[in-house]
Amino acid sequence: MIQEEKKKKQIAILGSTGSIGSQALQVVDEHPDLYEVYALTANNKVDSLIAQARKFNPEAVVIANEDKYEVLKEALVDLPIKVYAGADALCQIVESAPIDIVLSAMVGYAGLKPTIRAICAGKAIALANKETLVVAGELINSLAQQYRTPILPVDSEHSAIFQCLTGEVGNPIEKIILTASGGPFRTATLEELAVVKKEQALKHPNWEMGAKITIDSASMMNKGFEVIEAKWLFGVTPEQIEVLVHPQSVIHSMVQFEDGAVKAQLGVPDMRLPIQYAFSYPDRLYSSFERLDFSKCANLTFEQPDTTRFRNLALAYEAMNQGGNMPCIINAANEIVVSAFLHDEISFLGMSDVIERTMQRVSYVKSPLLEDYVASDSEARRIAREMI
Repeated sequence: MIQEEKKKKQIAILGSTGSIGSQALQVVDEHPDLYEVYALTANNKVDSLIAQARKFNPEAVVIANEDKYEVLKEALVDLPIKVYAGADALCQIVESAPIDIVLSAMVGYAGLKPTIRAICAGKAIALANKETLVVAGELINSLAQQYRTPILPVDSEHSAIFQCLTGEVGNPIEKIILTASGGPFRTATLEELAVVKKEQALKHPNWEMGAKITIDSASMMNKGFEVIEAKWLFGVTPEQIEVLVHPQSVIHSMVQFEDGAVKAQLGVPDMRLPIQYAFSYPDRLYSSFERLDFSKCANLTFEQPDTTRFRNLALAYEAMNQGGNMPCIINAANEIVVSAFLHDEISFLGMSDVIERTMQRVSYVKSPLLEDYVASDSEARRIAREMI
């Protein structure tokens, strides 16, 4: 009897030309017998999207920037690939019936609506876009429960916690310990931080990431967002989430249980491992990725984060404690100031000033609906821009 060929999982990658999306395609490339690319999407990088489409031959590609549509369509005219453009097309493509997993790897607030549409379509979500849960965690969790949609974390820290919790159903968590590298300015003084340039901030010591997330890591806003994300992913209170600076980035995060036992997930800094685990869960697959060499890990150090020098982390905790639309406000303000910093329009420390003042000025909504998040995002961006 001929054994029936195992059906390949069909994957849609939102943000395929970014750092996470590109590494996800390496995972697909490593397991062509298990995974197939159904859809690829990008915002602006049309040349990279064309190259990916020609290699992986997906069913469809979407470019968010409609001005790039003709270039994309013309470049793929000889292939049987459907070509679309615009934000609406992004939201529609994730609902396609054959798709099994949607990797949400778009940058920022733009990832929220397509992720919501994918959840409502019953697709498993491999979540790399942390802003989705930062902005609208309560809504996302509610929809995921309603449509019985699994949300599988791709961030290295949340994947680590997820892995530590496997097999621990019913065992209460005492606290989650999110590790942070500390970024390129971990030992910098306030005086030094006042004059840093974007070129310095873009040099992360351990990870290769896109520009926006690299700046967020340097300012520790990235860690603040991860704290908020952990609250929604793992059902813990703000008091149960601790941030610990671990410069070597070997321990990706830890979970402490009520008996005092601590479980940690370790590995080399390589995003392909959490991406692959999200795709293959609950199975673990062979990978050719680099292995951790403990003989080279003689020094694993830990220290408390300094929220005087890195105020964004304290602001994120404040937003989480206030709840409502406040995390949405802090995310919108952060996207504006990071863009301004990358365009030399604001100082490194000035970013925190604008974020804090935006939080104080935007209308607070205790129990927001989707339209409230949209309005808050728009208002926060306008106010932050005015201050810059």
